[in-house]
Amino acid sequence: MAEATMFEAKTQLSDLVKRAQRGEKVILTTGRKRTPVAMIVALKPAKTRVFDLFPHPDFDIPADFDELPDAEGKAWSGEGA
Repeated sequence: MAEATMFEAKTQLSDLVKRAQRGEKVILTTGRKRTPVAMIVALKPAKTRVFDLFPHPDFDIPADFDELPDAEGKAWSGEGA
């Protein structure tokens, strides 16, 4: 749980909101006694993003996937025209 004064909250609001999105509770305080007056919490937890293009374990990429047959390679380079 993080704690920030009102001044800190004004200057670092985006950072405090990011911390709340990650699931941390942020308490805002005021005055010299640092009396708690508000709390920043996420409305719902941020979803974790999946960067795997092929999440299926049964998907297999052939070993010669990036190789072109000679005829196609020549056609792409303009030699076979």
